[in-house]
Parts: sequence; structure tokens; C-alpha cells
Amino acid sequence: MKIAIASDGVMVSGHFGHCEGFTVYEVVKDKITDKVFAKNPGHRPGFLPVFLHELGVKVIIAGGMGETAQQLFYENGIEVYTGARGNCDAVANHFITGQLKSTGSVCREHAHEGNCG
Repeated sequence: MKIAIASDGVMVSGHFGHCEGFTVYEVVKDKITDKVFAKNPGHRPGFLPVFLHELGVKVIIAGGMGETAQQLFYENGIEVYTGARGNCDAVANHFITGQLKSTGSVCREHAHEGNCG
């Protein structure tokens, strides 16, 4: 399974659409077997859910995300976790061990560049 974290490569980004990219983890039997950074190809309406789906991602983790984006991820078979903060590796491990809980928060303000909180 692949999980992606909206990030700068090290830390979780506050808002997935304006992140530098996505730290993508390959997880096999509850162990991270690979980690790559995929640069954000650009924030265009509806594009990033398809982009990550084509990479094989099944879970997206971000600090914040708009309602439309969340719906598009669900339509692309990608589970959404919002409210994450901190180091990507730690967040990925919390997800794998079942300790990561989504806050379910929806970002409604898009005048900002990088933080929904």
C-alpha cells in the first residue's frame, strides 16, 4: 500500500494543495519498504487527486484540505486524513500502527498559501 503525506520533504504541510510535494511511502506488512518525494506538479482544481491515484496512493495525509479536494480523493479511492502535524516519518509510523486519527477538519479559507490552522 502507498501512503502520501503533503510535505516539504521532512515536515507535514499545513495545506495539501500548496505543499512542495508529497512524501510517498510504500508499506508492506506494516513496514515501510520505500520512501520517495514526488514534487507537487502544480495546484489545479481536481488534478492532485488524479496525480496521486496514478502513483498508486491509497491514503493521503495533510494538515488541512478543502472539502472539494477531499471529495475528489474519495472518488479516486484514496482515504483522507487531515489534522496531521510534525515529522513525516513519525506521522507515517503513527498511521501504520493505527495511532493516527483524522480530525476530519475541512479547510474553508483559500486566501492563505500554506496553513489551514
